[in-house]
Amino acid sequence: MFPIKIIKNRSDIGAGTRGSDMGIDAIEIAAINKESDYFIQFPHLDVETHNETIYNKVKTTFAKRISHVRVQCERVSDAISNTLKEEHFPIVLSGDHSSALGTISGIKAQYPDKRLGVVWIDAHADLHSPFTSPSGNVHGMPLAAALGYDNMDHKINDPAEQTVDEWNNIKNIGTEGSKILPEDLIFFGVRDTEEPEDSLREKHGIRNYMVHEVRYRGLETCVNEAMQTLDNCDIIYISFDVDSLDCDMISMGTGTPVPKGFDPQEAIDIINGIIKTGKVVCLEVTEVNPCLDTKGNKMAETAFEVLETVTESIKG
Repeated sequence: MFPIKIIKNRSDIGAGTRGSDMGIDAIEIAAINKESDYFIQFPHLDVETHNETIYNKVKTTFAKRISHVRVQCERVSDAISNTLKEEHFPIVLSGDHSSALGTISGIKAQYPDKRLGVVWIDAHADLHSPFTSPSGNVHGMPLAAALGYDNMDHKINDPAEQTVDEWNNIKNIGTEGSKILPEDLIFFGVRDTEEPEDSLREKHGIRNYMVHEVRYRGLETCVNEAMQTLDNCDIIYISFDVDSLDCDMISMGTGTPVPKGFDPQEAIDIINGIIKTGKVVCLEVTEVNPCLDTKGNKMAETAFEVLETVTESIKG
């Protein structure tokens, strides 16, 4: 396994609620309070952000601030591809989930000939496009962009030409065209979706291991089955959104909390089970929002617990 490098991406412009830009600092505070030297063990890179654009008037209603999100995803893509080129393992800490497209694009830019599998641990499918999104928040769109899907069969919006142009541009970051195949995408914990996303997932047979299935059939069984599905993939990226965790059990410290999620140990076991394949080239942790936390810094503390534990598996 390559040595680890931490990529800090404090962008939250793709979210509908402010505050996830402070999530990385909240995780670092959790480490300090635990007297952990985690954040001085590894080299790191701070990705420049466009967070100041949050003061600008929103002009692209169906994909809010998409031009700035595109730039952010380009920055993240460059950071990831360069980190992989340096033969480091990137652990990405991000504000909102929109820039996961940049992470995926950066992996694909470095490994254009490798088949990339994605394990998306999240309460949400993030399969919307500007044509289908009910909110216009781009953090609900990264996987549709990575797949190259507009989902025009379920169009409810008529975005302006500028928005469509930016959407097409964002789909071509890193390498032109789709970054992943639908059969190489696995969901864990998705439980809060809209009909356009459900239809797209059903149409392409994208597997979702819901929380109750993982508990009923057994976590190890489900993870092993998922890895068999991704057996033809050369490399794997794991994206861990903290809203996959049970907000009632842990805290509301994330932008779109959803009850009946995983507990921290389940999240750790899922991630570690995937790491065991030896194919994982990047891990991302995202959507901690300390401004929304009603239990002090609980969500960040939990995210750090997961991060610190799975890092040991990455280190081997």
